[in-house]
Amino acid sequence: MVMPESKAPRTLIADDQPDVLEALRLLLKSEGYQIEAVNSPAGVLEKLKSNSYDLLLMDLNYTRDTTSGEEGLDLLTRIQAIDQTLPVVAMTAWGSIELAVEAMRRGVRDFVLKPWENPRLLQTLRSQIRWGRQKRNEIRIEKEEVEDARAVGAALLPQSIPQLPGIEISSTLQPARPPSGDYFDVLDFGAGKLGLCIADVVGKGVSAALLMSNVQASVRALAPDSATPRDLMIKLNRSVARNTTPGKFVTFFYCTLDRVAGRLHYANAGHSAPALVRESGEVVRLEAGGAVLGVFPEWNYEQGEIEIRAGDRLLLFTDGVTEASNIQDEEFGEERLIGLASVLRDRSAAELKDRIMQAVTHYAGGRTQDDATLVVVALS
Repeated sequence: MVMPESKAPRTLIADDQPDVLEALRLLLKSEGYQIEAVNSPAGVLEKLKSNSYDLLLMDLNYTRDTTSGEEGLDLLTRIQAIDQTLPVVAMTAWGSIELAVEAMRRGVRDFVLKPWENPRLLQTLRSQIRWGRQKRNEIRIEKEEVEDARAVGAALLPQSIPQLPGIEISSTLQPARPPSGDYFDVLDFGAGKLGLCIADVVGKGVSAALLMSNVQASVRALAPDSATPRDLMIKLNRSVARNTTPGKFVTFFYCTLDRVAGRLHYANAGHSAPALVRESGEVVRLEAGGAVLGVFPEWNYEQGEIEIRAGDRLLLFTDGVTEASNIQDEEFGEERLIGLASVLRDRSAAELKDRIMQAVTHYAGGRTQDDATLVVVALS
């Protein structure tokens, strides 16, 4: 059946025998294909540099009286470096299991033996063209989803961080691959009072970014009218449970920091417990709370309260910081993180944040393994 011209597959044929090229050209043109032909590996590479094809039909041997397929195998490796979505069908008059396995390893999707049977050849080509178009469409959709999620993720970050007298806040969010599953926010309630939150959603990609977007919107809507962090956590948990598919959940920490009263109230929903490092070196972990958000709709969260003083350093972080691993697969760990913060507790929030993240990056050998978020609050 001749294909409609609007869907005519653009096909590149490569063979060093003119009669083979002509036979294939006549056959495929009669079936509605758009044909371009070359007679060497160099010709293939030149075409692929500036053109896009639905299919490559290529011989494996280009030197007379050779049957090793070495030229074809080398060409396959170079094609993979240019376009891994291009369906490649290999032709050969000489075949072996070893050659077939190696060619498949280097990207060949199917084989056609010379002399070929037209029905079998055409069926093979149609199948591979369908595969290639589907693969490229999947990649296009995935890229669009990533861009959409990247935009959502960027919108999650606070556009500016309030800096009140006696409070310095410095933060970083380093996604392993956009969009991030981490989130943090800083809310200014006025009169020297701030709300801080940090969260990590299970999973990655668009669904995770959208879930975190819903959490952010809920926090900003509910926090101003919530009397306490516990009150907010209970309402937020019900909202997440109601609007989240089974298996999805969020670890979440929220606190209100009142610099005038010198008090910090908080609730922790299964998140890595933040650390309050005193000027004296004492460390207090903020653990009171309950289950992760979205699993138990009626969970009754506990609330913690602690005095805050000048010289304190508060660290909020996600597990991407503490679970960064070295080449021995050993984690950076909370003990190392808090120990470093204790040693550097007299530094500014910005310097403390930078020194910690530099240490984590060095420990992991420069590898980004998971989303990593760190928020440092310095009181003076």
